[in-house]
Amino acid sequence: MLQKKILVPAAAVLATAALLAWAFSPRPVVVEVAPVLLGRYEQAIEEDGRTRLKERYTVSAPVAARVLRIGLREGDAVAAGEPLAVLMPVMSAMVDERSTREATARHQAAVANEARARARIARTQVAADEAHLELQRTEKLAREGFLPASRLDGARLALAAAQRDVDVARAERESALHEQAQAAAALLPVTGKLQVGRPLTVRSPVAGVVLKIPQASEATVPAGAPLLDVGDPARLEVVADLLTTDAVQARPGGPAMVERWGGPPVSARVRRVEPGAFTKVSALGIEEQRVKVVVDVDAAPPGWQAMGDGYRVTLRILTQQVDQVVLAPVGALFPIGDGGMGVFRLEGGRARLQPVELGGRNGSEAWVRTGLKPGDRVVIYPPPTVGDGQRVQPRGP
Repeated sequence: MLQKKILVPAAAVLATAALLAWAFSPRPVVVEVAPVLLGRYEQAIEEDGRTRLKERYTVSAPVAARVLRIGLREGDAVAAGEPLAVLMPVMSAMVDERSTREATARHQAAVANEARARARIARTQVAADEAHLELQRTEKLAREGFLPASRLDGARLALAAAQRDVDVARAERESALHEQAQAAAALLPVTGKLQVGRPLTVRSPVAGVVLKIPQASEATVPAGAPLLDVGDPARLEVVADLLTTDAVQARPGGPAMVERWGGPPVSARVRRVEPGAFTKVSALGIEEQRVKVVVDVDAAPPGWQAMGDGYRVTLRILTQQVDQVVLAPVGALFPIGDGGMGVFRLEGGRARLQPVELGGRNGSEAWVRTGLKPGDRVVIYPPPTVGDGQRVQPRGP
């Protein structure tokens, strides 16, 4: 009986102690784990880009005219040489009464100048005839020996000068006639004698589609005013504004990928890195030096035909590619005391600190040269409670 009284309390104390030990014993930390794989490592520059037509043509008005209403719409297909717009000649600008009087006075002055030029022709012609008669008399007297040869030479030169004066007078009359016609033309809109010329048809320089119509309605446009934009949407390129520090890694002919355009990634090649940079202010108000990089699509999938000019895409320019290397999630890396990088490797239900040597890393993967092997499992985004040798439990699906 005494033994029973002693054993029962002792058993209760031991059970309580065991329960307390179990309750306060450290439990495994629940963590996320990911496998280490063997695959292809890629280092890339990623930037937002946009599509752009390789050849874009802006059809402009060759002269100041009134353009008739354009029947085409954006997206309409046009052939090379197909009429795009019809231009009608326009009258000169209307003038007020003062301008009309000034134009009339200029016209009257031009008429008077023409009359004066005719009178000068007649006067110089008389002088030329007189010089001709004088030459005939001089020649006769010189033959008879009454005048020296120098007198004969003077008469001949006087006739030549008189004929030159006639030529000058006739040229002045031609100039006066042109001035009179110019002054008369300024009065044509006022007098209503302007004749309307034939319409001018503007044709498409290439086969493609209509991209933009700045002025679809009938209107009067000056010379050089844009009428339509025409281009071939089947010939697209991708343009992105890269930071100059990234652009130096992009080489013409290098591989690239066009993503997030509404379909699967499309392979491409860098065609040109423009030599001149420009300043661009970021969304945070920071001035950045950027440069345009132009990329050509290699083999576009069928869905690419739906793309148009100015569509937004994501451009990835590959700067490094290595096959058959050990890849670990970049979220598993963290700095360690000696300035290197490390991971927590899962081993026997515990997290083991493993220093690693990296060959490179991108936004999602890290190339591990030493420290891990394919098939290992590592803790990703380890919480602060995880340490070397800590018991961990992988989070279930």
